[in-house]
Amino acid sequence: MKFAIASAALGAALLAPAALAEITAEEVAAAQQAWGEGIVTIGEAYTADGDYTEAAREHIERFYAYGHDVPVLFKPTLAADEQFRGDFDGALSYFVGGEIEEDGGFAIAPYTNVRWENEGTFIDAAGDSAMAMGNYFFTTTEGEEVKVEYSFGYIEDENGDLKIVLHHSSLPYSAG
Repeated sequence: MKFAIASAALGAALLAPAALAEITAEEVAAAQQAWGEGIVTIGEAYTADGDYTEAAREHIERFYAYGHDVPVLFKPTLAADEQFRGDFDGALSYFVGGEIEEDGGFAIAPYTNVRWENEGTFIDAAGDSAMAMGNYFFTTTEGEEVKVEYSFGYIEDENGDLKIVLHHSSLPYSAG
């Protein structure tokens, strides 16, 4: 019941004042590609002794729905002690390190590429939210790919831009 109420309120808040076009699978793929490019940009800024924290702030503001009066459900890959990052500062700490002790700065690794393999993309019947699940691969500076499993959920903001409201990622299961 909570989900239905939150979903209805979310849709009303994000679609006002005018209804937006339905989200498409192509828009989700483009958002994924841009998100990956943003991760690479943060690492490049770090490597060049640039303002990587500002690059991460811009990345989070561009891609996540923090500040849009909706919850953002974020479970980063390398988070164990503080598993969930429900606010902007927690997300920033994960990407560049800082506020949360376990965070070493995932996005400053750096990575040279992010490639996506979607298992599937689901657009809800109203066309105002989407989910995608699959694997994404982060290329290290040594040319190795690190495989990570993900589920992302998206909504449109008032400008028609996709924003992440669900980000869950984890390393693949390995029988010990």
